[in-house]
Amino acid sequence: MQHTTFPSHRSGVRRRSLLALGAFGGMVAAAPALAQFRVEISGVGARQWPIAIAPFVGEAGAPQQLSAIIAADLQRTGMFRIVDAAGTPLSDAQRPDMGAWSQRGADSLAGGSAARRGDGRWDVRYRLWDVAGERDLGGQGYAASAGDLRLTAHRIADDIYEKLTGEKGAFATRLAYVTHAGGRYTLWVADADGANAQAALSSPHSIISPTWSPSGTQLAYVSFEARKPVVYVHDVATGQRRAVANFRGSNSAPAWSPDGRTLAVTLSLGGGSQIYLISASGGQPRRLTNSQSIDTEPVFSPDGGTIYFVSDRSGGPQIYRMSASGGAAQRVTFSGSYNVSPAISPDGRYLAYISRSGGYRLHVMDLSTGAVQAVSGTSDDESPSFAPNSRLIAYASRSGGLMTVTPDGAIKARLTGAPSGLREPAWGPLPR
Repeated sequence: MQHTTFPSHRSGVRRRSLLALGAFGGMVAAAPALAQFRVEISGVGARQWPIAIAPFVGEAGAPQQLSAIIAADLQRTGMFRIVDAAGTPLSDAQRPDMGAWSQRGADSLAGGSAARRGDGRWDVRYRLWDVAGERDLGGQGYAASAGDLRLTAHRIADDIYEKLTGEKGAFATRLAYVTHAGGRYTLWVADADGANAQAALSSPHSIISPTWSPSGTQLAYVSFEARKPVVYVHDVATGQRRAVANFRGSNSAPAWSPDGRTLAVTLSLGGGSQIYLISASGGQPRRLTNSQSIDTEPVFSPDGGTIYFVSDRSGGPQIYRMSASGGAAQRVTFSGSYNVSPAISPDGRYLAYISRSGGYRLHVMDLSTGAVQAVSGTSDDESPSFAPNSRLIAYASRSGGLMTVTPDGAIKARLTGAPSGLREPAWGPLPR
């Protein structure tokens, strides 16, 4: 939000608040303490796939234990029950004894191999079997540097997930989030499991509103370095950035259009906080809303045709939607007097938001029916962000830390090992 904001529920600010950002740098330092988040799951899906991930032949000599990463990825969804493989390596080239694995309770089984090549890279192969049907479900081979072995494991987990569920996995994606420790705020970019965290920005001032471009190569955010809020776009690989909204007054709440060419932002150019469109490379903004109220926190629908946003035009903050070209707005939320921080699932089915109802709790609306339910078990939630396959929502909670939950609330997880003060998680897109 901006200075003319609704009352906050977290340390005086909420998602997309306008706070200060000072020192700037590229991807600078890894975070050894964030090697990998651990997961504590409550609730299970209607069906959990019993799957065994056998140790890969040769992985004991590799820098990463591939089978353990794959198993952790699948387990974190709450959709899979990991069957103990008893530490017995299984190559992708050998056909397993289906009867023996069935007796262990596995319906599916994966194994593989990892061998170092002469050029220093690793040859990684895996294969998936349907134990119950005694079928070979195929596999993949990868040539990966030592530094890309963890990413390779995530890609294998994605392939297994898609083969068994028919849906895209999101394990090889990235997560951005902000931490506050030792008087400094840091914007981190990490793997979806918290590994390989690297600092993109570090500052004695607050960092807010990170949001990924559809390509996954850039982050937009707000800084206050110039004694006023400015919207920047930051190239993740190079650390280079550019100011795209640096106008008189407040510049805040960036949101990418699905084609990556445009940002919706909140500006106070006309004296009040209103929503504008601006090219992702900068230029002159085009005003979309013309109200006497605070209009802020815009997000695009997946098809780019609609913008959801927060406005207090009904007396308290509620979520509205309008055409991405502007025009009349339609109110979306009616339950509760305080509804903010909209996030739309990539498949367009769900609206996630924070509602002040028995505390600030994550709610999800089915956009086809309008049905709403609280899905979190925590009470001070912020910053919902959907996984790019729409199967999970990441959010921050003062009481729980970094959390994930399914849109129906059935499977909840707390990602332990995350640093204290973690906030504003932003889930990146599927790799292209």
